[in-house]
Amino acid sequence: MGLYDSDRTESRLRAALTEGEIPVAVYGLGKMGLPLAAVYAETTGNVTGVDVDPDVVETVTAGESHVVGEPGLDDLVADQVSADRLDATTDGPAAAADARVHVVIVPTLLDEDDRPNLTTVESVADDVAAGLEPGDLVVAESTLPPGTCRDVLLPHLAAESGLEPGEFGLAFCPERTSSGTALRDIRGQYPKVVGGVDDESTRAAAIVYDELSSNEVHPVSDATTAEAVKVFEGVYRDVNIALANELGLLADELDVSVREAIDTANDLPMCQLHDPGPGVGGHCIPYYPHFLLSELDEPMALTRTARDVNDGMPSVVVDRLERELAAVGTDLADATVAVLGLTYRPGVEETRASPALDVVDELNERGAAVAGVDPLVDPAAYGARPIAIDDLADADLDAAVVVTPHEAFDRIPWAELDPMVVVDGRDAIDLAGTDHRTYTLAGSRDGHPPREFGRDDPASGPTSDSPSTAPGRTETDGGEDV
Repeated sequence: MGLYDSDRTESRLRAALTEGEIPVAVYGLGKMGLPLAAVYAETTGNVTGVDVDPDVVETVTAGESHVVGEPGLDDLVADQVSADRLDATTDGPAAAADARVHVVIVPTLLDEDDRPNLTTVESVADDVAAGLEPGDLVVAESTLPPGTCRDVLLPHLAAESGLEPGEFGLAFCPERTSSGTALRDIRGQYPKVVGGVDDESTRAAAIVYDELSSNEVHPVSDATTAEAVKVFEGVYRDVNIALANELGLLADELDVSVREAIDTANDLPMCQLHDPGPGVGGHCIPYYPHFLLSELDEPMALTRTARDVNDGMPSVVVDRLERELAAVGTDLADATVAVLGLTYRPGVEETRASPALDVVDELNERGAAVAGVDPLVDPAAYGARPIAIDDLADADLDAAVVVTPHEAFDRIPWAELDPMVVVDGRDAIDLAGTDHRTYTLAGSRDGHPPREFGRDDPASGPTSDSPSTAPGRTETDGGEDV
């Protein structure tokens, strides 16, 4: 039974979907794909997850989750697998042959020219096409350049399957999900956007997500509009973060706490300034602007400038560190510097586009001896000598740079460490009462308490929920990951 162009009533289609009569295949079992597959399984009871990595498939079929730091996912995967509602395979065409709803959630990366690389998405489309039948619905959740469903996926699926457009459905339904809150987000934290290549595709996708999500389903005019919604969300945040970073650079010249000024300005609901920081990371904000910049004739000067500002922040951090070291008579090239936090977000085991990696590279290029501290990844893999948190007191450091404030850093005994220069890129640590020379991006003042991003970090949610009360506010560490 298919959902697309069916003569069955909507109530019958809903019943068939939730009773397991309409098999679902989810292609991509990464940080967002596995939670999505698990929620599909608890909703429909008949899901096959597809991934190219045999280790991932083996883990999932054993009822385990390979995704770290996702509350509730371990138990959900175990429950769904044990109940025979969720399975996994590396055989995409076989899964496609059995499925009637095909959900694609694989990453869209950039090539060396910062152009979107659709190779992975098109490879999955080949697998889907191998089993595509009339009445099937294909749903793309992967973030795509606007126009991809209409101009790339629809003709590709038609050509490879031998079906005509109109015999199967295709809709774009962007994931609006953040690492660390994936199950909450998928189940209905935000309205679910759906847009099809035709009206019937939109209708069919709306039925699916109305069952999957407790929140409103928001149909838009077409798939290209839905694609634009997701990209525009990322561009908005990138531009706002760049503005915050640029304002933060005024702290020294104005001799004010820009963070205090931003916090106070955000008392007005029409002001939603983000927080300054050492850069933007993750598979979201640093990538999505290029989906427009590289594909369209419009120059988009503001968006391009925002990218340049945010890409340049790691160098700004190292410049500030070099200046602060010079003030105490230490040459950066002779200094030993610890970089605290290499992942792009606290508590998330992901380093893609993390500004910390650029900070490490810049320090190495300027001759510093670089150490790295991170509870989730091995700093040695990124050009830094690993140091455990408990060994910092014996590390003979000249400086430390806080890039990603993991909760574990609360254990650092700052008062027991020899005096050093500390550049706090997130305004996340409290060094009051110590002898360290402290520099905070955006110039926080004594009495302005540090933020507690590491404990319960809702920042970087797809619609920008944050520690601030200002709607749309977020700090600068990126967004969701496929």
